[in-house]
Amino acid sequence: MNQVQKGSLFVISGPSGVGKGTLVNLLRAKCPEIALSTSVTTRKPRPGEINGTHYFFIEKEVFLYRLKHGDFLEWNEFAKNYYGTDRNIVETAVQQGHNLLLEIDVKGALQVKEKKPEAILIFIEPPSLEELKARLFKRKTESEREIQERLSIVKSEIGKKHLFDYSIVNDDLELAFSELENIIMNQINRTEIYKK
Repeated sequence: MNQVQKGSLFVISGPSGVGKGTLVNLLRAKCPEIALSTSVTTRKPRPGEINGTHYFFIEKEVFLYRLKHGDFLEWNEFAKNYYGTDRNIVETAVQQGHNLLLEIDVKGALQVKEKKPEAILIFIEPPSLEELKARLFKRKTESEREIQERLSIVKSEIGKKHLFDYSIVNDDLELAFSELENIIMNQINRTEIYKK
């Protein structure tokens, strides 16, 4: 009986508004065989968000219960809401041979690396803080106070990029996507060769 080879776990991270979601969407459109893990959150859905697609939306009490029982690979609290990655979903997918993407914040990415040292961490950084601020305001998904809170965290996050396996500056989207695709495909191909 053939044993299923493990998949690879990729963590795409960086400051909010840096373009992680756009890059992940481009990658998934070109490589649909790479699955995206859906995070769990206690925040209310934004217009157009679908439970189980964009996030798993749960009550805070349920999240805290699951957190206490070690159900999350990583978790964080922001603006009085909790966010986390379901450990079972990730471990099952990788064990079944799927290549999996996590699109999470920097703190969460480093928690994943601590628990899953084999994970490949990719840091997406803005061309400048001024450009990032403009992108966040343009998005119109958060209040000015929330944006200022996020920006206060950004410098600290950028200071941790040396803890990641790769770093990509998202100044030119096409170039950044090409770099991301090359990193991921090279890692997958390297894993496939190693498995043989």
